[in-house]
Amino acid sequence: MKKKIMVVDDEDSIRFLYEEELKDEGFYVVSYPDALSAIDDFDNQKPDLVLLDIAMPKMSGLDALRILKDKSPNTPIIMSTAYSHYKQDFSTWIADAYIVKSPDLTELKEKIKELLELNA
Repeated sequence: MKKKIMVVDDEDSIRFLYEEELKDEGFYVVSYPDALSAIDDFDNQKPDLVLLDIAMPKMSGLDALRILKDKSPNTPIIMSTAYSHYKQDFSTWIADAYIVKSPDLTELKEKIKELLELNA
């Protein structure tokens, strides 16, 4: 059975890129343009992993991170952002990984596989 990844990012181009690349890797991908809709659908989707942007309108990824970890502490969450300074923010430390966005998705794909293997 394919592992399900929830992609949450307000940028359409990033969501599309992640969806296509992760589908090519054999994952089932559900995506959301904001944290609120992802949180609302989280229990229905039961993802194996969440890829969560930090800087989004309506609700930040940091706020969503806390809510999702309360809902499902064992679901791995990767924080993904274009801003490396967030790594210094201790509230990101409850995430399972932190990735700075890049057009090269090698690091992201490796981290996803690593976290899914740990939770297998």
